[in-house]
Amino acid sequence: MPSRHHPQTTMKFVNTFTGYGRLLLSGNPSRSDLCTLLAAILCAIASGVPFPLIGIFFGQLLNDFNEVTCLEPTTNPEALPPSAATAYQSNVNSKILMIVYLAIAQFVTIYAHLTCWTLYGSRLAQRLRERYLATLLRQEPSHFDGLPPGEVASRLSGDIQTIRSGTSEKVGICLSSVSFFVTAYVVAFVMNAELAGMLVSLVPAYFLMSFVGSHYIEKYSGLVADHAARAASVASEALSNVVVVQAFGANTRLEGKFAEALSASKREGLKKATAVGIQSGVLYFVAYGANGLAFWQGSRRIADAAGQESGGATVGATFTVIFILIEATLLLSQIAPFVHLFIAAVASFRKLREEMDRESQIDGTATSGVKLPTQEDPEAKFGFELEGVSFTYPSRPEITVLDKVDISIPANKHTAIVGLSGSGKSTVAGLVTRLYDPTGGRVLFAGHDLRDVNVRELRSFVSLVQQEPSLLDRSLLENIAHGLVNSGNPAHAHLKTTLLGSDLADLAAKVRAGEDLAIAAEAFGASVVEIVALAQNAAKLADADDFITRLNHGYGTVVGSSGRLISGGQKQRVALARALVKDPSMLVLDEATAALDSRSEERIQRAIANISAGRTMLTIAHRLSTITGADNIIVMHKGVVVEQGDHATLMAEDGTYAEMVKLQTLVSVTRKDSTASSTVSTTKVDQTASKDGVEIGTNSIVPRSDAGDKEDDEKATPSAEPPIAASAEGGDEEEPETPSKSLVALVKGYSPAVRPHLPVIALALLGSILVGGAFSGEAVIFGNTVDSLNICRSPDSIRASGNFFGLMFFVLAIIEFFANAASWTGFGWVTEHIVYSVRVLSFRALFEQDIQWHQSRGRTPAVLLSYITRDGSALAGLSGSVIGTLFSITANLLAAIIMTHIIAWRIALVCLALVPLLLGAGLMELRVLGAFEERHESAYARSVDIGTEAVASIKTVAALALEDETLRTYRRSLRGPRRETLRVTVLASLCQAVTYFLGNCVNALAYWWGAKQIIAGNVTTAQFLIVVFSLLVSALLWSQMFALAPELSSARAAMARILGLIEIGSDGMQGNVRVREASAAASEPALEEKSLEVVTGRRSPDGRRAASVQFRDVYFSYPARPDAQVLKGLTIDMKPGSFCALVGPSGAGKSTIISLVERLYTPQSGAVLIDGIDVTKSRGTSFREGIALVPQESMLFEGSIAFNIGLGARPGQEATREDIVEACKLANIHDVIEALPEGYETLCGPSGARFSGGQKQRLSIARALVRKPKLLILDEPTSALDAESERLLQEGLEKAAVGITVIAIAHRLRTIKKADRIFWIEDGRCVDSGTHEELFEKSAGYRENVMHQTVAE
Repeated sequence: MPSRHHPQTTMKFVNTFTGYGRLLLSGNPSRSDLCTLLAAILCAIASGVPFPLIGIFFGQLLNDFNEVTCLEPTTNPEALPPSAATAYQSNVNSKILMIVYLAIAQFVTIYAHLTCWTLYGSRLAQRLRERYLATLLRQEPSHFDGLPPGEVASRLSGDIQTIRSGTSEKVGICLSSVSFFVTAYVVAFVMNAELAGMLVSLVPAYFLMSFVGSHYIEKYSGLVADHAARAASVASEALSNVVVVQAFGANTRLEGKFAEALSASKREGLKKATAVGIQSGVLYFVAYGANGLAFWQGSRRIADAAGQESGGATVGATFTVIFILIEATLLLSQIAPFVHLFIAAVASFRKLREEMDRESQIDGTATSGVKLPTQEDPEAKFGFELEGVSFTYPSRPEITVLDKVDISIPANKHTAIVGLSGSGKSTVAGLVTRLYDPTGGRVLFAGHDLRDVNVRELRSFVSLVQQEPSLLDRSLLENIAHGLVNSGNPAHAHLKTTLLGSDLADLAAKVRAGEDLAIAAEAFGASVVEIVALAQNAAKLADADDFITRLNHGYGTVVGSSGRLISGGQKQRVALARALVKDPSMLVLDEATAALDSRSEERIQRAIANISAGRTMLTIAHRLSTITGADNIIVMHKGVVVEQGDHATLMAEDGTYAEMVKLQTLVSVTRKDSTASSTVSTTKVDQTASKDGVEIGTNSIVPRSDAGDKEDDEKATPSAEPPIAASAEGGDEEEPETPSKSLVALVKGYSPAVRPHLPVIALALLGSILVGGAFSGEAVIFGNTVDSLNICRSPDSIRASGNFFGLMFFVLAIIEFFANAASWTGFGWVTEHIVYSVRVLSFRALFEQDIQWHQSRGRTPAVLLSYITRDGSALAGLSGSVIGTLFSITANLLAAIIMTHIIAWRIALVCLALVPLLLGAGLMELRVLGAFEERHESAYARSVDIGTEAVASIKTVAALALEDETLRTYRRSLRGPRRETLRVTVLASLCQAVTYFLGNCVNALAYWWGAKQIIAGNVTTAQFLIVVFSLLVSALLWSQMFALAPELSSARAAMARILGLIEIGSDGMQGNVRVREASAAASEPALEEKSLEVVTGRRSPDGRRAASVQFRDVYFSYPARPDAQVLKGLTIDMKPGSFCALVGPSGAGKSTIISLVERLYTPQSGAVLIDGIDVTKSRGTSFREGIALVPQESMLFEGSIAFNIGLGARPGQEATREDIVEACKLANIHDVIEALPEGYETLCGPSGARFSGGQKQRLSIARALVRKPKLLILDEPTSALDAESERLLQEGLEKAAVGITVIAIAHRLRTIKKADRIFWIEDGRCVDSGTHEELFEKSAGYRENVMHQTVAE
């Protein structure tokens, strides 16, 4: 077994070494980049050469000192004649001048290599960021079913930062050290080949340990990164769905999942810390062992020379060899803190390369493939044919979604597809836009197999509006203009350059700053004016222009990540405008109006009907009233076509379609069984009313709807947050705030986290002090050895001294082994525990903040995630090796200062004059880097946000061919830091090079002043050597410490941000964080009034008491826009146990009502009472335990079905499998789950990506029902459901709703036809209420909605 292990380890090292070479040359470097790399390597190598040459002069100086010492019978200053003293001093001065010249040469080369490496590292990181993102954007959407957006954020921030750390100035320092090492051995072999040959035998031992240690460090680094990415994906999903998390109190359960991934990361981190500690200990042991061997062997050579009474050249040469080899091994051992950074960089690069080397199955950026005729070609027929198409999703190959389907979508005709949820309708839309490829059969477009057609070309002809539309975090103008980026219309070709540039973003910024859109557009040229006109026209067609123009910033309004800052209905209209703007040959509408009220939908349908002539259309719909005019209606069930024809034909057949129509017919207005005659008579009344309704609607209802639409702050879904006042820069200020905290404040703030680990810290600190002190101990041994090995002494005395001091060095080597292992392992162990604690506490603190906090000051999910990813990684960057090195260098500096003053204060005092300059240069470097980091942290957060959002909206990016646009926006977001990188690099590198130069100056000054003191007889050679060596080592170490300045700078800012976040949490900073158990989680009942216990009640269904809900004269506007009132004196009363519905036009205030019931916001005035208790006055949120929410956008979390439904259980309780199954049966999803191979343990994928929209909605309903609430809130619960699923769900809800209060928002009025009370909400007020029958009779607006949704038979 061991025999096999060694070659594997060697191969692993070779792979790591070659992997590092590949990393340096990755990302397609330009010629200037390669020149920079070559210059960096050459200058780094050159900078290592001068110091060993200085060693030669040191040997010659020793000869001089020996001669002086031998001549001096005492330390009497008059012992040397003045002429001899002057001659010796002159000789010394000439050599010291040579040392200064070499120091200047070294300064130049160090400055050059530091600058070149820092620049190259930052450019490499930028290239890899872009290449990684570009590769991701090229992948087919199915690839992302297993890649959570949180992992992308972790890679773009954490892993790229690791690579940046491991490919910058530290590489130059290590190359310089290796160059020093090699040059030292070359000089050593020239000076004394025999002694150098003996010492070189230790080099293999040194490198062997490096190889073995590197193998384990890389292995554990990779595992740490993987687990951290998994934790980041949990946090990312939770932050993206913070309303659902808060409504269900699910943060405790999600924290458990988050902490589980972090625990695994911590375990691997502890192994890595141990490996680093052992590696370091062995390296130091070898280095000091080499010193012991050098002195022992050197003493024998000198004794032989003394015995033969040969010249001092042998002594000088011997000491030159010993001195430079000691320095070389010492310097090489100081590489150790950097080695693990390089290994971690390779591990991170390998993770990135797995993605970057992947070939996309459907590459939307490829230039190959069949080119199609232009849209204006009269012979072109842009229709689709599906021939024997079968399809399974790669993430669930066992489930057949389409089974040998033949579908014709003829050119210039309107084809509609209807059917049950999960029957494969949206899959057809995905296949025709080539988001997926069929697993069997083929899809033809204009006679060509889609696999042969150029993907971008195909998508230029097609516009897709998805069931769950996604907008990007840009202005409304930019989002609509995205539809033009890949337009197949030749009239739009000249706009491409403008669309890919920054003009539209700059124009939107000017509009937000208060300029008029039309006037501001003219300043940007004719292309921008044309784009604005096209966008406005498309917005009018999509019924979006009215609400957009009423927004504070109009078309310049930033919509937020995934369009979260506008309502669901508004988002759908903008997505439709984006699809219409390029005047496509084919329009694919997948539930494109599901989130709209009937009147908005009717206006849009009318607009689409007007432009559909001469255009191929494919509509997927559950609301059958929207597709009755289609030329062909295809009915699907379980992946096959069951019938097709036009509306009249299918109704005449009285088959599946006719049954679906009957289920959606609303003309039976009585809640009890109606007779046929009453239905007929009602139909006649309705038809009459319909005619009147259209007339009334034209004159009065539409303006009222528009009045409602202007309330842009209203959310059609609580899961989409309210608008935030975007900055004039368009959200560029998005960043985690960096609180101004002094070093003392940081130490005090983190002390609770450190306190539990004090014994380990004490041990590690002791190790660091021993390591630091050992350098001074080495100086003492060195000085005394040189003094005792003087050729003036007898050979026996020299040998005895050599044996003794050689042994002392070996003892020091053993101490160093244990001290280094203890220091680095101990600090690494503590770091891992603290990083784990602060990440869990950060997660906890984030979810303890209310929605208002989450939505203020530009806090997007990606920005908040950076607390855990980027800041957590920066804190983890203070690994055991870095902290251990800092403490040991500091300990050494203090020990050196004290000791040198005791031994030879005259020399020490003069040399210390340069120490403030040395410190100042290092601190200046920290300041420069800190200021740069602070200035541009927002840019880096924003760039990660862009990448994460693009991956989360990959179907939108692919369908619109926005890959290039996304990359350019990404580059622009980093324009600021990229521009300033050169200036900062030059300045920071200068500071660091100055620290090295001043170190050499300290050395030269010590030689010069020390020589004067020796010649004057004030100090002995031993005292001089101890002081010089001690100060020399301290200066070298101090210079190297500031190579860690970037890590220290990043870590300090990160520590301040994390501390600021944790301090606003309930727990504050603490150590040994215990993850809250969901079953033991309390939700602060002590803070609630006792009366609220009625709300939370008991778990028994029999004992549950329904909740009453009352709004008393409530006025509300979102905090970011206090001038836009959403609710205007709303007063409604919902009785316990009743089924209440909220209906009205989009943007009227319905979802805001739900948000206030959940107390996600607090109204400006009025009261919201649940069971008679005003929840706006209570501090706690335990009242939510009796409330369950079904949001419109049904988001699931990565995990099993059982886990997702279990999230709905009340805090303090766990949902049993029986509870989960019961809830799923009521939600009509149990049979679907049972049909899956893994049943309830089936994984949902990121954001529930493995299920259709309808299935996700039913799972979301099951999650709410498992809570057994007293108050059930449904926001558009059936918008994604087919008629049959809707009927079954209603039956389930009727069973579940017995004895509880239900509040439902619905645009599908059939859902709420049986409501006890329907409230008609318009313009922030309740303008009417009653039962379905009552409102149908007295409210023209309600009646018009009913008639629009009634399918004519």
